[in-house]
Amino acid sequence: MTGRQLHLNAFLMNTGHHEASWRLPESDPYAHVELSHYVRLARIAERGTFDSLFLADGPQLWSNLAQRPAGALEPLTLLTALATATEHIGLIATASTSYNSPYNLARRFASLDIVSGGRAGWNIVTTAGKEAARNFGLADEPPHAERYARAAEFLDVALKLWDSWEDDAIVADKAAGVWGDDSKIHPPRHRGTYFGVAGPLNVPRTPQGYPLLVQAGSSEDGRAFAARYAEAVFTAQQTLAGAQDFYADLKSRAARAGRDPAHLKVLPGIVPVLGSTEAEARAAERLLEDHIVYEHGVDRLENLLRLPAGTLELDGPLPGDLPPESAIEGAKSRYTLVVELARRDRLTVRQLIGRLGGGRGHLTFAGTPEQVADRIETWFTRGAADGFNIMPAVLPSGLDAFVEHVVPRLRARGLFRTEYGPRQTLRERYGLPRPANQYLTPAVS
Repeated sequence: MTGRQLHLNAFLMNTGHHEASWRLPESDPYAHVELSHYVRLARIAERGTFDSLFLADGPQLWSNLAQRPAGALEPLTLLTALATATEHIGLIATASTSYNSPYNLARRFASLDIVSGGRAGWNIVTTAGKEAARNFGLADEPPHAERYARAAEFLDVALKLWDSWEDDAIVADKAAGVWGDDSKIHPPRHRGTYFGVAGPLNVPRTPQGYPLLVQAGSSEDGRAFAARYAEAVFTAQQTLAGAQDFYADLKSRAARAGRDPAHLKVLPGIVPVLGSTEAEARAAERLLEDHIVYEHGVDRLENLLRLPAGTLELDGPLPGDLPPESAIEGAKSRYTLVVELARRDRLTVRQLIGRLGGGRGHLTFAGTPEQVADRIETWFTRGAADGFNIMPAVLPSGLDAFVEHVVPRLRARGLFRTEYGPRQTLRERYGLPRPANQYLTPAVS
């Protein structure tokens, strides 16, 4: 197989990304806290030779209990279990830089990378919302720019910690009685604006050097952060033109930061609803929409748009005097995406909730496997994506259908691998080099 290849990531969310998926007869409302459910999903994705799977997370209770299965297993714990149930697939977890400490989080990701044989990835988020802030003794979320400044220092510290052991620090010389070489340990002794960390890490350098670094913010601050650090970017894009603009902007920012743009992979999210015919796919989509409880959607939308309760009318448009993105301290890019979607397609609140029910602003596409493969190929070949975050509306059936019916079509077009081949780390599968240790000075020839 030659030529540029797609990267596919399976974004796993309890019974599926559609908020009403748990109400279908096939769904298990308790699946989100059952290890067997996630083992099954991981093995389906691995059967489809996906690059990776991904678990989102946040340090707060998502939604209200009436809306959908709420609460989630801690992702690094869950991914450690999945590492023992799989062989090849990458394991990516969300973890917040706002509500963690660098030392503990660097240690947990290093442990996952070692246990999995080099398959760990970190989706770096700054965490928006008052709910999370109040779980950590804060009255409100920190300002957007401050969250990203803290994230940059957090990641700089984590990188120092992951590099604090040289690869050959362990000598294991039984005859001499020397287990390790202390001269190959480099304590960061970091003292900055947000953190003071002496180090070194108490875990050796990992198979990948450090985990694949993923980022998911599309605001101005988020793009600047991604251009500096990210190796994969998860993004929500509704149109080909918008995705092309985002892709070109991010690649050019990476180049200006002195990085190889090919080392930053852009993966928009897509929620595929499949049917053997287009009519069958549309019927499956309508079935899900018919199970939406719109009162829940109104509450969620008012929260996203920072509107007082009772502001929105189901069969009316969004208010015309919504604030600009610059006035929003929460999820800036998602706020703008939702408002632009409603304005562009002239949606009522009810219609907007229906459109958001499947993927919260990610592209939702109902069609045949051939049509879904066409859409993926178009975005991939026309400068909009390096791959996709696959977000099945219903799990496990939606992921199984994608693997059985879409993946073979992508393989037949020469766009996606037919097998994993030799064992690789996650960053090798994404076509990325193993990072050099920052404490080692390259020899001058």
